[in-house]
Amino acid sequence: MIIDSHQHFWIYNSKKHAWIDDEMASIRKDFLPEDLKPIYQQNEVDACVAVQADQTNAETNFLLQLANENDFIKGIVGWIDLRSRKIVAELESYQAQPKIKGWRHIVQGEADVNFLLRSDFLNGIAQLEQFEYTYDILVYPHQLGAVLEFVKKFPNQRFVIDHLAKPYIKDGFFDGWAILMKEIAKNENVYCKLSGMITEANYTNWSEKQLKPYIDLVMEAFDAKRVMYGSDWPVCLVAGTYTQVIDIVRNYIGYLDECDQQRIMGKNAQEFYNL
Repeated sequence: MIIDSHQHFWIYNSKKHAWIDDEMASIRKDFLPEDLKPIYQQNEVDACVAVQADQTNAETNFLLQLANENDFIKGIVGWIDLRSRKIVAELESYQAQPKIKGWRHIVQGEADVNFLLRSDFLNGIAQLEQFEYTYDILVYPHQLGAVLEFVKKFPNQRFVIDHLAKPYIKDGFFDGWAILMKEIAKNENVYCKLSGMITEANYTNWSEKQLKPYIDLVMEAFDAKRVMYGSDWPVCLVAGTYTQVIDIVRNYIGYLDECDQQRIMGKNAQEFYNL
């Protein structure tokens, strides 16, 4: 089974989706399950995890509705205010919704480089384990120092780093990102998604050769047992097609044995998110 561990749906709104800048104008429109399903059929993808793109409870409920209406959406990563003083009650309110697998905060958009280490946020994360929820880490490389301290505080919490922590592929920066990713990977409860790479490179002239050192590092640090494929559709469309995105990973992992290939393309996501 092939599972896309990271994609989005939205009904485009210029205020809500203000992060879609002029360079990304081609995705200023609606993207819904009926748009994605034929793409999955063409690329032999069986299922997916839909991830939040807006920080509201309405976003979580929107994704939940889509998941309940479309069986190929096997789970969602929603948004909840993890800083809330009522976080336990709010998490409890979602326990009757089995398709909610975890949560994400758009930490990359926070000005405070140590946002993850704020006491109120840490309190929210500390509540996730009892409900068996995962947490997706969305950061830029300059926030990885905080990520290292953050994951050490919760050795039993399942974490996954989105988009390789968005390395500056376009500029060729590597070493600082690589050092911290290796240290973070020593924590065996942390996984990493092979996703969002072509949009961190040059939209128009990226190459698989350019991406290879970054994938090499992730594979070396996390191993096939803690890496999962994700497309980042429809964001990926600003730099390429869905087929190009999935082929990057398929081409790279061709040297691995069949078991490891299956892990990366689906089994790890299935186990991590309890799909």
